Amino acid sequence: MASRGKSETSKLKQNMEEQLDRLMQQLQDLEECREDLDEEEYEETKKETLEQLEEFNESLKKIMTGDMTLVDELGGMQLAIQAAISQAFKTPEVIRLFAKKQPGQLRTRLAEMDRDVMVGKMSRDVHTQQKMEILTALRKLGEKLTPEDDTFLAENATATLSQFEKVTANLGEQKHFINSFGLSDYQCSSCISFPFFFSGSEDKIMALASSGVKTQA
Repeated sequence: MASRGKSETSKLKQNMEEQLDRLMQQLQDLEECREDLDEEEYEETKKETLEQLEEFNESLKKIMTGDMTLVDELGGMQLAIQAAISQAFKTPEVIRLFAKKQPGQLRTRLAEMDRDVMVGKMSRDVHTQQKMEILTALRKLGEKLTPEDDTFLAENATATLSQFEKVTANLGEQKHFINSFGLSDYQCSSCISFPFFFSGSEDKIMALASSGVKTQA
């Protein structure tokens, strides 16, 4: 697949971000009205949204295949979606900021959370969960963490987060390999099969990029 022009890439990225925003808003709305739903209805609605995310993820895989420009532009989005699907991340706003590669806003949110937990506006459990998500996202975005942050991650790691870290740990090494050897888009597409970026079910239709993901009213 040939590399796209800057204008086309920009439009595609905007389109995909808008679709992800709609899905994240759907998850956030679901959490906010959870008390108004019975458990079965909540779980079914969440399952449907996660299935939509999986479909969206498959579309990303296909349109990114062999196009390193899109890998650079949309790689963070795919990691964020994978975190949401695996439920390693459960906070829609953190997933959204992760997908858009916004480390500054993630750090701002973390600072606000630290203040909220100190004054009792946020529970310790919620603070720990969301801080784990933010620090993991920052690490995946290549941000340097403090020794204290690294210790916090090690001490509070969940099985789901640990699995997400393990599965995605080699993505940076793969990109370094491509850059080091100067492989072209064609070579990447023809000779190398990387998880997430260069794999995908062939029976998936690459229609989401232009038509949008259906979300519940």
